[in-house]
Amino acid sequence: MKNKKRVLVTGGAGYIGSHTVIELLNAGYEVTAIDTLERSEIRIVEGVKSITGMDFDFQKIDCLDEAAMEQLFSSNQFDSVIHFAAYKSVNESVEKPLLYYKNNIGSLMVLLEVMKRYQVHDLIFSSSCTVYGQPDQIPVDESAPFKRAESPYGATKQLCERILEDMATEGIRVVSLRYFNPIGAHPSGIIGELPIGVPNNLVPYVTQTAAGVRAQLTVFGNDYNTPDGSCLRDFIHVCDVASAHVKAIQFLEAKSSDKIFETFNLGTGVGVSVLELVKKFIEVTGVTLQYKIGPRRPGDVEKVYANPQKISTAFGWNARYDLGQSLAHAWQWEKRIRGIQ
Repeated sequence: MKNKKRVLVTGGAGYIGSHTVIELLNAGYEVTAIDTLERSEIRIVEGVKSITGMDFDFQKIDCLDEAAMEQLFSSNQFDSVIHFAAYKSVNESVEKPLLYYKNNIGSLMVLLEVMKRYQVHDLIFSSSCTVYGQPDQIPVDESAPFKRAESPYGATKQLCERILEDMATEGIRVVSLRYFNPIGAHPSGIIGELPIGVPNNLVPYVTQTAAGVRAQLTVFGNDYNTPDGSCLRDFIHVCDVASAHVKAIQFLEAKSSDKIFETFNLGTGVGVSVLELVKKFIEVTGVTLQYKIGPRRPGDVEKVYANPQKISTAFGWNARYDLGQSLAHAWQWEKRIRGIQ
């Protein structure tokens, strides 16, 4: 296939970024992926090559490094950019707000400046359901107003979306995908989520506890206004999240307008409580899981799940994997990295 379109994927060795590179390669795109490898490992890049049987350009670059980004754009002709590079822990952002503001907003600013200079117009932005704060109505749709973010992480996503909305008047065409809770791993078991240190996300903590790496899982709060008192979330398989990014690029490619700012919820539309997920994991894997109830955690929203109708209509996209499959894939990945048969 001649004249393949080239996509730059920032944070391309990260959890969602690496799975998206697989989808892009399988869809016939040329890919350049960049990552600092600060919160990932080179084996994830090798895993992507192993899964697809294809090579791609990977470079160790920090999006905050203006000179490196300038060099990257001057030596490549990109048709579009998918911007994942950001810190993503709600909990860590509460403890280190400045780190999050500098990295998440600063990296986007550098990227937008270099995109403008080199006339790269199409951007898919990795946003989050945290932009909604605690929404008034559940399921939440894209028309819901931003409320005060419950964490600095959520605030950075709100600010980045505002910046992108303003940039859409200057010819940057944007699709912002608001993820709910990506979980799972590639069905091959070759790549998956790779938390550095103690996991901040629920499913890696569940799988590490099941593998004996953690002594016990803490469920933060059982006194919320939900059916079983634990937080309610919308858990979506990472491969479903990844496939939506390819659809988003194709959505922009089909548009002739030079002023586009579109937001889409990326979730299943099914609310699942933390305790429900824990019980489903035990059911699917047959593994006993030690867990206890702890106090509420700062920054956590009580309940949020998506109305995914808009993305389904615009992209023809729907989630393929259910909760049980997502948890089975996550456990398969955990067993692989721990050498468990």
